[in-house]
Amino acid sequence: MAAPIPKIKAVFFDFMGTCLDWHTGAVGVLPESIPASERSKLALEWRQDYFDSNAARLAANKPPESIDLTLRDTLDALLEKLPEHKHLFDETTRERCVVAWHSMPAWPDVPPAVEALKAAGYEVFVFANGTTRLQLDLCKSSGLKFDMLFSSELLGIYKPAPESYRKTLELVNVKPEETVMVAAHTADVGGAKKAGMRTVYIHRWTDDINEDMEAIKTKYDYFLEDMSTLVEVIDRF
Repeated sequence: MAAPIPKIKAVFFDFMGTCLDWHTGAVGVLPESIPASERSKLALEWRQDYFDSNAARLAANKPPESIDLTLRDTLDALLEKLPEHKHLFDETTRERCVVAWHSMPAWPDVPPAVEALKAAGYEVFVFANGTTRLQLDLCKSSGLKFDMLFSSELLGIYKPAPESYRKTLELVNVKPEETVMVAAHTADVGGAKKAGMRTVYIHRWTDDINEDMEAIKTKYDYFLEDMSTLVEVIDRF
């Protein structure tokens, strides 16, 4: 007789991008003299450079650094490649751009999804790269409420390192098969799948901009365009 499938107890969310519309917040503080389409492109490139910087640190076995520092360094480097815009970014403007990442709105489908999961009895957690201060600030700006926030700063390692998943599940005292990872990043859900967690990929146009979405659709347990049916999907596990 086959062993029963464990009931899901905990749902872990990536935060920025998955739950939060970072693009609106980031574009909103860029100099208005830059055309809207170019501001959007700049923000998307900046975000990708941030991911690449984290990946490089992880590959070099370096500990996580403050997201504010990473964002500032990647912005400075990006502007060096954009001489037509660089002069618009004085010190005050650059600092304002970095600070803006501490205040981002939630995607409209997220608050009802998180509340539905809690009402259904699931524990809900943030499990994301960044600092604890960043996550606290983002909870305030978005109005989202979770049972606990797990940052790479707190864990001492970036996702998607295997140790980050092991450590997080150990702290919550749940087995991988009792958990679901919800993220808009194939690296995050890929790491979760390797760790034995169930996986839900959320497609956000702002994230994984260089990935093949058709290929991603068949890689994980579920591929969703938003979180409107998330609680029903997790109930099926």
